[in-house]
Amino acid sequence: QVQVVESGGGLVQAGGSLRLSCVASGTIFSINAMGWYRQAPGKQRDLVAAITSGGSTNYADSVKGRFTLSRDNAKNTVSLQMNSLKPEDTAVYYCKAYGRTSGSAPVLNYWGQGTQVTVSS
Repeated sequence: QVQVVESGGGLVQAGGSLRLSCVASGTIFSINAMGWYRQAPGKQRDLVAAITSGGSTNYADSVKGRFTLSRDNAKNTVSLQMNSLKPEDTAVYYCKAYGRTSGSAPVLNYWGQGTQVTVSS
């Protein structure tokens, strides 16, 4: 199986910065993509940013220009640098790894437990 662990959440004032990190470990054959999603109370879980193994990135419009995603393929890690944070960025942030455990296994989504980000006004 693949385990996904996030770190780096916390409380910050509006305009501040936080850096989230995520590592995928376990029985990994390949990781096609990794990314961050967030879920605010009473709302659905939405994509924040994702990156493929080739380095292509995709950002939600609401975070473009403020958040930067980076990935280390060799270490199966991904980091999200969040700058100019706003109260509306408050949510639980989840890391997802999209990969497989062997060459014949299906490609699956593996989720972390989530980390809370709270931005005070």
